[in-house]
Amino acid sequence: MFDNIARNIRRVALVFAALFTILFVYISYLQTVQADFLAGHALNRRTAEAAKRIPRGQITDRHGQRLVFSERDQEGQYNRKYPYGAIFAPVLGYDSLRYGRAGLESTFNTYLSGLGGAEHRLGPISKLWQPKAGNNLQLTLDASVQERAYYALGDYRGAVVVIAPKTGAILAMVSKPGFDANSIDENWPAVSSREDSPLLNRAAQGLYPPGSTIKTLVAEAVLTDKVADLKTSFNCEGALKIGRDYVLPEINRAAHGKINLQQALAVSCNVTFGKLAIELGAARMEKAFGRYGFTKPIGSEFEEAGSKFPDFSKLSDGELAQAGIGQGPLLTTPLRMAMLAAAFANRGVIMKPFMVSKVTTPDGAILKEYTPEAWLTAAKAGSSEAVAKMMETVVTEGTGTAVRIRGIRVAGKTGTAENPHGAPHAWFIGFAPADNPEIAVAVIVENAGGGGAVAAPIARQVILEALH
Repeated sequence: MFDNIARNIRRVALVFAALFTILFVYISYLQTVQADFLAGHALNRRTAEAAKRIPRGQITDRHGQRLVFSERDQEGQYNRKYPYGAIFAPVLGYDSLRYGRAGLESTFNTYLSGLGGAEHRLGPISKLWQPKAGNNLQLTLDASVQERAYYALGDYRGAVVVIAPKTGAILAMVSKPGFDANSIDENWPAVSSREDSPLLNRAAQGLYPPGSTIKTLVAEAVLTDKVADLKTSFNCEGALKIGRDYVLPEINRAAHGKINLQQALAVSCNVTFGKLAIELGAARMEKAFGRYGFTKPIGSEFEEAGSKFPDFSKLSDGELAQAGIGQGPLLTTPLRMAMLAAAFANRGVIMKPFMVSKVTTPDGAILKEYTPEAWLTAAKAGSSEAVAKMMETVVTEGTGTAVRIRGIRVAGKTGTAENPHGAPHAWFIGFAPADNPEIAVAVIVENAGGGGAVAAPIARQVILEALH
């Protein structure tokens, strides 16, 4: 009997020992592997409450202009102030005790709150190390370019991205409509339920068919894989019959006649690029998108939506032709299209995009600094420069003449992307000055019609401001 009792006691002791071991391993996991994630999580109430007692760090643009700062109220608590309101809201996000955080306020919370060190994960004892203020962020964004892009969109929904092709620095990232982060607590029910999704950062999270802007990528693939060259002649009769019962139409059934590759891009010939996509074939088309990084996460501060692509191996010739003109199941973001334009501006090299240039302490010491970094070599210099010259022709004598600027050579490509939810989306991607590119731009205007008529004039305003 006593042996049974002793045996049962040992079993219970072993069970408790095993449970304590599991608990110890789990707590260790939380304190090490998951520590940074939990400490900076938007819904961490302890961190949020502590942050109200100290001023969060300010966020400034590339010239030191304040975009976000903390202000103390009559009760002694600090609240965030966003002087530019909706203009920067989708990028900066918001900081709310009730609804958490979003945007850079969330991504860089541990820096901005000053509560990211290991000592601040120790519960109540962490108050011994409570900082006097959070750390500051300096962005690569330019407030004047951001403002110009926001107002240039007018009453349209859409997005604008401006990037420095030689460094990857983001100069503007506009999403419209936006919201006023100053009143997010009071207006949350209305803002969060709006059908036009103001909380969505369309520039990095909005997915759209790229339309004819993708013809730049197809043109480069054609040159790289020697499917055609600049002297190859094509014949456009206004429509392309594929198989027994599918016809790929030209816009307004316009017959372009005999044209070369440069002319085909200038007039945005669907027939030519549909043919070329079929000749490239599924494998080489898929490889081309991969070379430009469309299937690869950027892995930085962007809360980015991944591009959507079909299984190329299962596409029919008609579907492949649709992909060649940026239609069908292809979906990507304005950020990715700005990166595509930047690749042609930078001789085939895509720099890793970044929006935070440095993190500094309240007294100005640099905690972290971001430097330009080559991300991908998408194409050889020769083929990318050939496409860049074609893109100049689009602006000088093709569908992009509305973006022409006296004294500045501009290269670009317009797009009119059909979508099943209404009028076509208007696109423009490009770069300037074409002979020594300083900026690359992507403009998407939802349900606005033709890219040459709507998106190109917006891009013109943005380019002028950025190069001012």
